[in-house]
Amino acid sequence: MKKQRRDFIKSLGLGGGLMMLDPVTLYEAEKCPEPVEIDREVYKKKIMYTDLLVAGGGMAGICTAIAAARNGLKVVLVQNRSRLGGNASSEIRMHVSGASMLETVWRETGILEELMLTDSIENPQRSYEMWDFILYNKVYAEENITLLLDTSVWEAVVEENIIKKILATSSQTEELFEIYAKQFADCTGDGTLGALAGADFMRGREAKSLWGESLAVDKADLNTMGNSLLFTSQKHDKKMPYTPPSWARKYSTKDFLHRSVTNWEYGYWWLELGGLEDIVGDGRKIRHDLLATLFGVWDYIKNSGNHPESENWALSWIGMVPGKRESRRFIGDYVMKQKDIQMPQSFDDRVAYGGWPLDDHPPEGMNSTGIQPFRSIKVKKPYSIPLRSLYSKNISNLWMAGRNASVSHVALSSTRVMATCALMGQAIGTAAAYSLRNQVSPTQLGNEPKHIQPLQQLLLRQDQGILGVKNEDPGDLARKASVSASSSTSEGPASALLDGINRDIEDGKSHQWQAEMKDEGAWIELKWDKPIRINNIQITFDTGLKRYLRISPQDWVYQDQVRGPQPETVAEYRIELKNQGKAAGDITVKDNYYRLAKHNISPVQIDKLRLFIDKTHGDTLARVFEIRCYLD
Repeated sequence: MKKQRRDFIKSLGLGGGLMMLDPVTLYEAEKCPEPVEIDREVYKKKIMYTDLLVAGGGMAGICTAIAAARNGLKVVLVQNRSRLGGNASSEIRMHVSGASMLETVWRETGILEELMLTDSIENPQRSYEMWDFILYNKVYAEENITLLLDTSVWEAVVEENIIKKILATSSQTEELFEIYAKQFADCTGDGTLGALAGADFMRGREAKSLWGESLAVDKADLNTMGNSLLFTSQKHDKKMPYTPPSWARKYSTKDFLHRSVTNWEYGYWWLELGGLEDIVGDGRKIRHDLLATLFGVWDYIKNSGNHPESENWALSWIGMVPGKRESRRFIGDYVMKQKDIQMPQSFDDRVAYGGWPLDDHPPEGMNSTGIQPFRSIKVKKPYSIPLRSLYSKNISNLWMAGRNASVSHVALSSTRVMATCALMGQAIGTAAAYSLRNQVSPTQLGNEPKHIQPLQQLLLRQDQGILGVKNEDPGDLARKASVSASSSTSEGPASALLDGINRDIEDGKSHQWQAEMKDEGAWIELKWDKPIRINNIQITFDTGLKRYLRISPQDWVYQDQVRGPQPETVAEYRIELKNQGKAAGDITVKDNYYRLAKHNISPVQIDKLRLFIDKTHGDTLARVFEIRCYLD
């Protein structure tokens, strides 16, 4: 029998190796009476234990992982691609949009602001590949995070509605992972982890009658918003002809009645398809159809004769990973609805906010160019997002952040954008740490004021914006101090430093201390009646939150941006600590460009802290929102 097998293999002209056979030949080889044996195990199994498993490395997953790690949790971040950033990565290149659409002071702060400020300094050339590595560096720098790129979750083991472990695989390294965690966060967008775990979810569009949403459809269906495939192009010093592939779609002038093609260095969000199909299961087909659409649109631009100014332009990059808007949405203890966006309420458990319009797209996309490609209804002011919409109702240790949060289809049309998703991520990463440290479940945390209020204060301390919540942290010893300054403007009194609000909030008041920068600079001082002991000082500076600050391939987005240090921000400062008139320590910082500056020091007793502002990045005023002091 063995001789028969060897003779068969020899007849194929392959010596003794079967691993090189194509599928048809391999099928013939399997007819051999003796089965082929492989002497080694290809995939290596690794068992890991952690506090929090985060699935998905988009903006929500990054902020979840960093927040949890900085709050003391051991985190494993699993990302199924080679790059972090999701829809914001170089693979897709979508803007990180959010409440700044309101064109007011509501640019998102916290971890996302830190990322954007870093990008403005380290990536003035607006390279998306560099942006990828800024995200990578931020995650890699956190000692508590283990990052697994090119790794996909394919199974979840659940006992009594508790996820015990997940199984994941990496094709790049031929590894099988068995990862045990105390809590899990689904930031995959598609809700892959939660679906594998049996978490209840919604899909498609709900009917008006379900929640009384005027913007909902009359009859429920499984249709969704579609996926988009983006491109970039560049202008050259000669004519750049273009011939589309034979399978590209054909378009004429009437197809662009509702779609603008007035610029083409970056295009186009309305290259959208897939909402009438299974947005996940039909993904391969949807991508090909989008490529056919993209090349057809570019063919129209280059060859229709309607855009002769495009003759020197050529495609420079074509996306191969479609950007998704909608798939699964999990069910939490609360489902956000249309009224929560348009008539915001102050949820007791609010932990994040949004402000993007109710921006719904028809599922037909480019298959029906005769209809408007979107319906956008601006919101008048930002709205709150409750913690109860960020954990699963039926899987007791599952958090979620991103477009898979507990929201209706109509509400999703606003909450789905990445800056809002990033705030959700920072909220659940911090909440997971609070939950484990205090041994309470997500449900308890979301429903019990004795827990949600300390969580809100912790989030504020870490620069997460929460509407209508101000600093009332009993651990902040600066709140017990009196304040004085070298000088102040009438709009920015020294007392604003301790008013509990660390940003402008459109109430007609300034919540920052301001002073004219003179040759000797400016200073502000905290003084205590009795000495206190501290080991942590943090300062919140002004970084121009009224301006848009995001990477984009589109030129006009940069018209009002500052790529580099923000001019309002303090660049150089000193902290002088004293106790009973004697020096107790000092800190000197140069080249600061962050909004939130943290200084961990050896425990020291002080009764006076003076902050000297020596230089800004160009502003004539010294600006400081807040100083906090702790003994952690």
